Amino acid sequence: MDLRAATRMCRFVPIPFAVGCAMRGGTGFDPVQPSGARTQWGDRPTVASIEQLRRGPVLERPAFVHAVLDRNRSIESARQAWRAAIARVQQSGVLDDPMVSVDMAPLTIGSSKTRFAWEATISQRLPWPGKLSLDQAVAAAEADAAKSDFEAARRDLALTAALLFDQYFMTARSIEINAHHVDLMRSMRAAAAAQYETGRGSAQDPLQAEFELAHMEHDTVVLASERDVTVAQMNELLHRAPSEPLPPPPATLPPATLPEIVNPDSLEAEAVEHRPDILAARARACAQQVRAERAGRESYPDLTVSAGYNVFWDTPEQRWTVGLTFNLPVQVGRRAGAVDEANATQAQFEADASRMSDAARTQVVVALKQLEQSEHVLHLYEQRLVPVPRDEVDTARAAFTASQSPFVAVIDAEKNLRSVELDMQMATANVDRRHAELDHALGRMPGLDERSTAP
Repeated sequence: MDLRAATRMCRFVPIPFAVGCAMRGGTGFDPVQPSGARTQWGDRPTVASIEQLRRGPVLERPAFVHAVLDRNRSIESARQAWRAAIARVQQSGVLDDPMVSVDMAPLTIGSSKTRFAWEATISQRLPWPGKLSLDQAVAAAEADAAKSDFEAARRDLALTAALLFDQYFMTARSIEINAHHVDLMRSMRAAAAAQYETGRGSAQDPLQAEFELAHMEHDTVVLASERDVTVAQMNELLHRAPSEPLPPPPATLPPATLPEIVNPDSLEAEAVEHRPDILAARARACAQQVRAERAGRESYPDLTVSAGYNVFWDTPEQRWTVGLTFNLPVQVGRRAGAVDEANATQAQFEADASRMSDAARTQVVVALKQLEQSEHVLHLYEQRLVPVPRDEVDTARAAFTASQSPFVAVIDAEKNLRSVELDMQMATANVDRRHAELDHALGRMPGLDERSTAP
């Protein structure tokens, strides 16, 4: 559905709202309550599940994203704004309360010449037909926009959580790889010392191994610090103390595959159709269109009907009264200005929606290309870049033991393997990042796609 089609649909919004008011005498808007929004992408985690998240054997990304969406406080403002918008719908589309007025003649109180004189009147203001339904349609469209704002905030938060989880995975796996290479370098240092003691090696070889080992131990401290910083940021999203521990990430990430695309434009159309920020702009354009129509109805008067009873008159036939009051809509300039303002604001939101749609298409294409590139890089590491350095290390160590190559060749081969294995973990996490960014561009919930849980 394009923006023009959505705008055409807005023109029919007042009709069902008016019917709903006539049938029920109240709001015709029945939105999903904000309290239920937390379950849109899965069941709301309970206190027990949060405790299980903390004490589980591993920290799975879907469980972490679910917990963040449930516990994080940054989206509370958007959720309360949605609640307020729903409350405004409940307040619109209904008649004002009836008014009761009582008048009396104070000099007749206790008078011996005449009886106590008083008058009571009840009145009801009746807006021109269609005004109430239009008021309710405006409020309903603004509630839809607030709901989309809330979903956009959740989507942004889910992306932040997914990216932090990928960072956590990468640092944890890098720490393991670095620890493995520390042990490997220590064994190499012992081998170099043994070779030197037997007169088959150089005194420089153990020193070179010690130098590389110091660098690796320094990297151990750096990686541990990066992991602790990431854990603190993840705990912030979970509304927990920064120093509280988290379970380790899984040993591997689920394979991220490119979505099956029948039509290359289908993903772009999905983004334009479902992204909550675009839906919010369209809903606000709808609200302004209805508001312009509502402002045009101000040219028609509102009626106030009344009925009263008084004892000022002696004859009973003169005591009952009925009345009709209406305003004279002579302030044409003010009403025309309100229509122009609503039309201009509608055009503003339509332009925003069009701009966002163009940006969404570009973001989908960019995210898809980056995902393709990251998957190609990861495949290259798995098939070629990692196996070759591993063979080089084995060959260099065997040649050094046989006194066929210098120890520096072993050091260089080990450094190359360590660097490639660390880069491979970064490439693995990068594939997951790109997949989360593509989900975000499409308007899906990052970290909760079809690979992990059904929405």
